[in-house]
Amino acid sequence: MIVLILVFVVAFAVVLYSTPALIKVAVLKRLIDSPGEERKIHKRSIPTIGGIIIYAATLFSYSLWFNVDDLHQYDLIFQSVKEFKLLVATSLVLFFVGVKDDIVGTAAVKKLFAHIIVALILILMGDIRITGLHGIFGVEQIPYWGSVFLSLFTYIVVVNAFNLIDGVDGLAAGVGFISTSAFGMWFIFAGDYALASLAFALAGSLLGFLVFNFSPARIFMGDSGSLIIGMFTCVLAIKLIEYPVERLDNFWITISKPVYAIAALIYPLVDTLRIFIIRAAKGQSPFTADKNHIHHRLLECGFSHAKTVIIIYGFTLFTLAASVVSYLFNNPNSSLVAVVVCGLSFLFVVLNLKRQKKRDAE
Repeated sequence: MIVLILVFVVAFAVVLYSTPALIKVAVLKRLIDSPGEERKIHKRSIPTIGGIIIYAATLFSYSLWFNVDDLHQYDLIFQSVKEFKLLVATSLVLFFVGVKDDIVGTAAVKKLFAHIIVALILILMGDIRITGLHGIFGVEQIPYWGSVFLSLFTYIVVVNAFNLIDGVDGLAAGVGFISTSAFGMWFIFAGDYALASLAFALAGSLLGFLVFNFSPARIFMGDSGSLIIGMFTCVLAIKLIEYPVERLDNFWITISKPVYAIAALIYPLVDTLRIFIIRAAKGQSPFTADKNHIHHRLLECGFSHAKTVIIIYGFTLFTLAASVVSYLFNNPNSSLVAVVVCGLSFLFVVLNLKRQKKRDAE
């Protein structure tokens, strides 16, 4: 536990200390995002390379305190070291793709190609994949080819989900902090401190970044940050889903692992799937930028940036709580329904807030 606290504190301190200098460098070198496009909602030029410090702090803290001394089985040590190397290698790919996009721009097709390459490395070489639905819809195991395609789809959706929700001050960083903290706490109870270290290294970095990114933001994370958050949280989610049941205590066995993972990522998933469906219905590319996200709807209802993200933070925490309490159902399908109802209820409230505002204006 002391090591995990140090992981969190070191990552937080690195970001807190280094970000002001990064802001100065970004302004001097004109590495900023200027308002101008209709979809942009900020009114002034803001540095957009904050992901550099998020990634650096996470990797530094995780690498500094990473050890396998508490693992007494050779196969666990081998797997942990193998996963560590693959995480560093693949995250570097996404990081540089994100940096290039932040500075000079990158075509959506090229970014998608990088996501696929990274996902396939993790799936085929690291065997970090979803092997079954663990009781959801009555399905336990799925064939290997189905596992590969489901895992590839999951990587692409989650990584892009965090990229797409990075549209309001403090949103992606705050949701990422809640998600990684939830994963970290779960791995503590599971006794897997290597994965808990990764979760808390990223959580510490994101909390430190929120000091500068919460409304009014002084720096944006850009793609270099959102892609890294998406990748690490996706890996944590898959490792949680596939965690051996025999290593869990009686309470956590009763909680559906896929439902808990979905609840931790509920806002990025709900918002992204909703956007993709709307764009597909209009015959548009799913990667076309617009202002039709849920957080944009909240802003249109008259909420400030700060109130908007706080509402979404609360929604994420409420859904996480629902996934834990759903152990009472003792059924993964019932637990999933409870989480989905939370998501749909949130959408219903948001959309009706907008309609009510229009009626009042009329």
